[in-house]
Amino acid sequence: MLPTRTFLIPPVLITGSGSSKNVGDEIKKLGVKKGLLVTDKVISELGLLKGVKKALTDSSIEFVIYDGITTEPTVDFVNDGLQAYKENDCEFVLAFGGGSAIDTSKAVAVMVTNKGSIEDYMGLNRIPEEGVPLIAIPTTAGTGSEATAVTIITDTKKDVKMLFVSPFLLPQVSVVDPLLTLSCPRELTAAVGIDALTHAIEAYVSVKAQPMSDVFCLSAIGLIFGNLRQAWANGNNIEAREKIMLGALQAGIAFSNSSVALVHGMSRPIGAYFHVPHGVSNAALLGVVTEFSLMGNPTRYAHIAKTMGENVTGLTDLEAAELANKAIKKLIRDVKIPSLKELGVQRERLDQLAPTMADAAIASGSPGNNPRQATKEEIIELYKIAYEQS
Repeated sequence: MLPTRTFLIPPVLITGSGSSKNVGDEIKKLGVKKGLLVTDKVISELGLLKGVKKALTDSSIEFVIYDGITTEPTVDFVNDGLQAYKENDCEFVLAFGGGSAIDTSKAVAVMVTNKGSIEDYMGLNRIPEEGVPLIAIPTTAGTGSEATAVTIITDTKKDVKMLFVSPFLLPQVSVVDPLLTLSCPRELTAAVGIDALTHAIEAYVSVKAQPMSDVFCLSAIGLIFGNLRQAWANGNNIEAREKIMLGALQAGIAFSNSSVALVHGMSRPIGAYFHVPHGVSNAALLGVVTEFSLMGNPTRYAHIAKTMGENVTGLTDLEAAELANKAIKKLIRDVKIPSLKELGVQRERLDQLAPTMADAAIASGSPGNNPRQATKEEIIELYKIAYEQS
């Protein structure tokens, strides 16, 4: 008998090339008239807001822009965004950008209606009140944050990446327009693409996997693995961009309803201590952690190999699982994912911090979802392997 499980997705999901043109009409349906548009400096400076600003204006939606985001989401960005929201009498939050803009927007939206500071609500289901309407438009195909009930905010004073999980973090409307990713540079395309693949793989092999999330996992793995090289090689390949964007969305839905595992648990301390972007650190760890994890659930990894197009005929599950690992590592090499060493992580400092990082990884709970459980000593060793190996 299957256990009772809850499966959450945004109430409204709009996908397809050019779909962001409809955002104004969707906001009108929510009964709100003025909002805070949250984005980052790069998007603002490159003029990428032109289309969404026109869509809002054409629908008579008023808006003010907060574009103070310069790094991954921090407590300061949340506080600044919240101040801008209140000072301008806004009624909704519109996130436009990558994971940083969307994760920041989630925190702003719930802090409008909840007392105290965002740090007070770290953890699972600790946010007491529903936030204001949140609309998310991703411009990268990676985080899947537009479809998750999760946000990660960094406390820069403590060097801690705080994880928040709550149904109230789920956007009311998500608009997934692949055309917005055409300007995404090659390095970022690779990093966020492998990040999305990590979401799908970890959600599928997680001990918390469920039948509904499995469907999204396998579809996402096929879409991302089958098209990332093409999108990386030619950023104007719209068909490849569309498939990766859909895969990233599906992967976000999957891990939000299943869980992530060891890669994510190890990744967060790297970001906190070495300020490596989340997607890049996930990508740098995926191959190493996959090799470690295979024996924990070879049948699931064998399914992944088959989904990736590997010929598994006549092979045992473990042999097929090893093909999945080889295919993942080759993809990582092909799209030039850097190792931790190449990312500027200092070996001496890594050796010094590895025990603390391993403790933080375990405390996050994510490694507990891994098909092969890792001890603190094994996690320390995996950090050292990943340092040299891309």
